[in-house]
Amino acid sequence: MKLEQNIRKSKVVEDMDIRGIIMAGGSGTRLWPLSRQQLPKQFLSLEGEKTLFEATVDRLAPYVTPEKVLVITNARHANGEAYQALNQYEKLLEPAGRNTAPAIALAAAWLQRTSEGEDPIMVILPSDHVIKDTPAFHAALEKAIQVADKGSLVTFGIRPTHPDTGFGYIKTSPDDSQFKSEVCVAEHFAEKPSEEIAQMYLDDGSYYWNSGMFVWRTSAILDEIRSHLPEVATVLDKITQAWDKGESRQQVLDQYFPLMPDISIDFGVLEKIAGKGSNLALIPCDIGWSDVGSWDAVHDLLPKDESNNALLGNALQIDCHNMLIHGGRRLIAAVGVDDLCVIETADAILIAKRGESQRVREVVTELKARNAQEHLLHLTVQRPWGSYTILEEQSGYKMKRITVNSGAKLSLQKHQHRSEHWTVVSGAATVTCDDTVRTVTKNQSTYIPAGSMHQLENRGKIPLQLIEVQVGEYLKEDDIERFEDDYGRVS
Repeated sequence: MKLEQNIRKSKVVEDMDIRGIIMAGGSGTRLWPLSRQQLPKQFLSLEGEKTLFEATVDRLAPYVTPEKVLVITNARHANGEAYQALNQYEKLLEPAGRNTAPAIALAAAWLQRTSEGEDPIMVILPSDHVIKDTPAFHAALEKAIQVADKGSLVTFGIRPTHPDTGFGYIKTSPDDSQFKSEVCVAEHFAEKPSEEIAQMYLDDGSYYWNSGMFVWRTSAILDEIRSHLPEVATVLDKITQAWDKGESRQQVLDQYFPLMPDISIDFGVLEKIAGKGSNLALIPCDIGWSDVGSWDAVHDLLPKDESNNALLGNALQIDCHNMLIHGGRRLIAAVGVDDLCVIETADAILIAKRGESQRVREVVTELKARNAQEHLLHLTVQRPWGSYTILEEQSGYKMKRITVNSGAKLSLQKHQHRSEHWTVVSGAATVTCDDTVRTVTKNQSTYIPAGSMHQLENRGKIPLQLIEVQVGEYLKEDDIERFEDDYGRVS
């Protein structure tokens, strides 16, 4: 991780045990078609070279070093397209999504177990937010750590700039005497309001957007969870007891974590303890924050021309206003239209009216109902060993371009419903098919019958590229049984 220059921790927090908890699940619906279920928005680059996940981890420096980052995600992300981004960090893999309260409880219990009797301070950040003013964030984080060190629970409130109906709000108490200056008491949580009520909150001046970022000691949040979410605590006890017996960390999670209730930390704990005189503090922030919750939010983040158009990729506009055009390989040309979001990928195009882009979720819902693949994966899919691109797919056959990185290999596997034909176009492939191992070089091909145990490996120094033709009655990606795998994906 590249550390931010010219940023220093104060002496007050220098010796504290501070851990970063990065929440990196996600279903990939809000920024479809760029985001997909297998590649949600935190693993996308929206306004620069770094992904939102990478920027989130970088933002923790110098308060949290890479070895003290714990990522809460799932096996689909950890072993799929996000493998390279996640591989260097310690991870807890959720076998099922259960919202933020179970995830935070699990992280706190794991930290207590692995911190040699210490009681670390947890800095909990969603991995898919944008913060433009890093120095201001660090100033707020410094305050939050100091308040949390005294046993309080701390949340970050974003100063609202307009009456937004897409955020929850937190009302603060004018009496902040129990905390340091510029720190408020969180008095009341409000759900996403109507536009009229949101304007009332804005005019009131004591309401803040709920950022979903938190700081507290592990013991402090676990005490509150045991008091207010006994159903979470019960499952957590089963998990920790199994760990104490030496059982596999992941097998224990796979067995017990799905028993957790689906509940947020806000609803399950924070709303219950908020109020005057409570131990829940709020740090008011003006840090250039966005949860990037829609394509309209992306438009707000990006540089714009004199007609308020934000253009990315291979795109041009003539006599257009208030447009977001996000182009891929193909040219997008817009003429004489206003107030649209146009997003292009290799297999999908989204056209949405500005102000309506949150309804993209409805598109994803319809795709799921149709059993369509466009909500799951892009045509080019990253894998730990390289990537593949779907070139064509028809009934009974599918054609892919496969790239295997130098020194990498796919799992030892077999398919029940398809055969595969591989033709090497560059590099050299080491191919195992049942009891036979052979080298296949450029312009040579090989055949893998259905049901055969096989493996593809690149022992060379340059990337291996081949064309794969699959033939069979069932060609979906779940027709795979793994027996050996370098990336922990054994079936």
